[in-house]
Amino acid sequence: MNIRKATIGDLRQILEIYAYARMQMKQNGNPSQWGDNRPSREAVLEDIRKGQSYIIEEKQICGVFAFIIGNDPTYQLIEQGRWLNQAPYGTIHRLAGNGRTKGLFVQCVSYCMAMLPNIRIDTHEDNQIMRHLLEKNGFHKCGIIYVEDGCPRIAYQKCL
Repeated sequence: MNIRKATIGDLRQILEIYAYARMQMKQNGNPSQWGDNRPSREAVLEDIRKGQSYIIEEKQICGVFAFIIGNDPTYQLIEQGRWLNQAPYGTIHRLAGNGRTKGLFVQCVSYCMAMLPNIRIDTHEDNQIMRHLLEKNGFHKCGIIYVEDGCPRIAYQKCL
């Protein structure tokens, strides 16, 4: 698999992957994390513009994620726990796959850890698939954070 920065030319395929991911979330008991329209087209375009949107390819685009280095405002307040450290970190957001390619999560995390070996990520309580992947791959549950709309998310961290 190859990982590269996304371009505007990838937008249609990225949006298709996110539409598929929203459908899968709903079918797996997690209808509210991304609802019917998240991440929005505008958020995806902003990620691409800022150079923080990445594509995972294996002959074709099979996955997408955002990797943001620096402080995430929603991670300033954590309840029912604490972060593993206060060192500089990167945050993985909006990770999704096409449903046909296995191993995307591991590829994404390996790529990000090579750039900055201190990663934070969050997910909805109902996202059992992501929670399983995080715990299986060495992420530590750190507490509860709140995203921009005030909804709680389970926060995780992995560091070397």
